[in-house]
Amino acid sequence: MRLYEHEAKQVLARHRVALPQRTVATTADEAASAAAEIGGRVIIKSQVLTGGRMKAGGVRFAESADEAREAAEAILGLEINGQQPMGVLVEQASPVAQEYYAAVTWDASAKRPVVIFSDMGGIDIEEVAEQHPEHLSRTHISNLRPFSDFEAKLAVSKVGVTGGGLGRLSRIVAALTRVFLEYDLTLAEINPIGRLEDGSFLALDSHMDMEEEARGAHAALLRDLGVADEDTRQARPPTEFEIAGAQVDAADTRGVAGRVVEFDGDLGLIIGAGGGSLTLFDAVRSAGGRPANYCEIGGNPSVAKAAGLAKLVMSKPGVEKIAVMMNVVSNTRVDIMARGVIKGVIEAGYDPAEAITIFRIPGSWEEEGVKILDRYGVEWVDRSVSMHEAAQRAVAKMQEA
Repeated sequence: MRLYEHEAKQVLARHRVALPQRTVATTADEAASAAAEIGGRVIIKSQVLTGGRMKAGGVRFAESADEAREAAEAILGLEINGQQPMGVLVEQASPVAQEYYAAVTWDASAKRPVVIFSDMGGIDIEEVAEQHPEHLSRTHISNLRPFSDFEAKLAVSKVGVTGGGLGRLSRIVAALTRVFLEYDLTLAEINPIGRLEDGSFLALDSHMDMEEEARGAHAALLRDLGVADEDTRQARPPTEFEIAGAQVDAADTRGVAGRVVEFDGDLGLIIGAGGGSLTLFDAVRSAGGRPANYCEIGGNPSVAKAAGLAKLVMSKPGVEKIAVMMNVVSNTRVDIMARGVIKGVIEAGYDPAEAITIFRIPGSWEEEGVKILDRYGVEWVDRSVSMHEAAQRAVAKMQEA
């Protein structure tokens, strides 16, 4: 899940990273009041969960409260990459002498976290890596042993930073790295870190992404940030459909019937395959299908939970049919899945025999599940039919309709 800039900065503040004076505003009048309180030149920044704000006109400067009101009014009505801002961040504008880049992320190839640092901040780091590789350092760290401040200093010094700047930047990079490790982030970034004309350093912008599975471990932090339990935001705010999916999952602690992601398609998916859920999703797309959603189900959810998910998917506008596909390694009870899905389809107002294109049944209690599926005329396949073939059959039925 992704944090808004103002939320990421709250996390940095907890680790004593220096930040500009700032206030979040949701109206133009609030932005004007914030600018008057800060005084002097301010910067107004759209709060969206996507990049490209500057190019889209979502970042503006203002010299007075009236100018801040005008800028905020324009930004609050500006859609950026399909997203409306939840508000604007009104922040003190400081004279910057030089900009730096710092980030910590996960290197899948090395299977270790990596600290990335550059003395060319404020621009795309990909551009720096391609055109000015000598201005960028990569320093791998351990995710098992304690992090050392020396590792942060090493990352900064690799690009030639020396003197007092080395110590000050190293403290910021060390704090950023500890944020990454403490909160199970997949990305912790400050771009740029600004060296002001008076020699001080400030984190001028920040982005953070957290592992979805880490939400429970860091529930207290998310509550402090004002992130609701049903807020399943990723690179955008959650849709009503996704929020409803989270509520279905949260209503019962048994099993999993969540991680719902909405897409613009006509074939609803109820898939349970552990790491194979994405494989099943991609198999549907490879076969020419148009998935209406991604979701995961498993771990022996209750009948009510499976029914709630099926009813939600079938009720999504544009969905004509659903496909239910489980992986061969699943130990989820097939009879519970069959009862739940059929119940949800019926409650949504559909005939299970017509609405369910395929039901791939690997799991436990298969014989009982088969009897239920046969009773309602639902076509099923067992583990002898591959996930890709099951997906192809589901898509074929959609094309026949």
